[in-house]
Amino acid sequence: MRIDLTTPLTMRASFAFPLQSSVSRRELVLGALWLLVPVIGWILNMGHRIIFIHNMIHSKPAWPAWCDYSSLFIHGCVTFAGMLFYYSPTFLCVAGYLWLEHNIFLIGASVCFIVATIAIPGFMSHYCVYFDKSEIFDPRKAMAHVIQSGTEYWYAWLIVLLALVCSFVGLLAFGVGFLFTSVWFWQVAGFSFATVMSQRHALTKVSQ
Repeated sequence: MRIDLTTPLTMRASFAFPLQSSVSRRELVLGALWLLVPVIGWILNMGHRIIFIHNMIHSKPAWPAWCDYSSLFIHGCVTFAGMLFYYSPTFLCVAGYLWLEHNIFLIGASVCFIVATIAIPGFMSHYCVYFDKSEIFDPRKAMAHVIQSGTEYWYAWLIVLLALVCSFVGLLAFGVGFLFTSVWFWQVAGFSFATVMSQRHALTKVSQ
């Protein structure tokens, strides 16, 4: 059975998504190898997740997505800039603590970090529809997407956190295995949140 954005969200479906075919496994291995290239490899992997989600939203096979590397890099940079934008209040609070050494800044940094982490999945899948940058740099819109997703959003977070824990098993393979399990984890996360957002907000119908 093909696992795509119409598949009911379960831990089994999310965990199996990146491993469901020879093509998906090949792309996971390629993503792991790209991580050997500092910074650029990480950005390309970010772009890869954007493209395979975009493909599924538009009712196309998720893979192959390792193609048109310039687009992968651009989408990776744009979404990375969005993450920096959301985490910037956290960075400012940390800087305030380092400068003034007041614990209120540590509390502020913790709160800002949690809020940003919750908000980021709220824009990722919506950006994947038409690559509209306004979906990224509008925190109110991102948080609205999160709130409107209901309890399914938090179920997706549960799956993602469990996948994160499982990914550290890769460290047992002399650390090298973590290259593969970390790519697997990020693909599980991308699929899980995209499934919630597409089903709750009917994103797949936008392109039809």
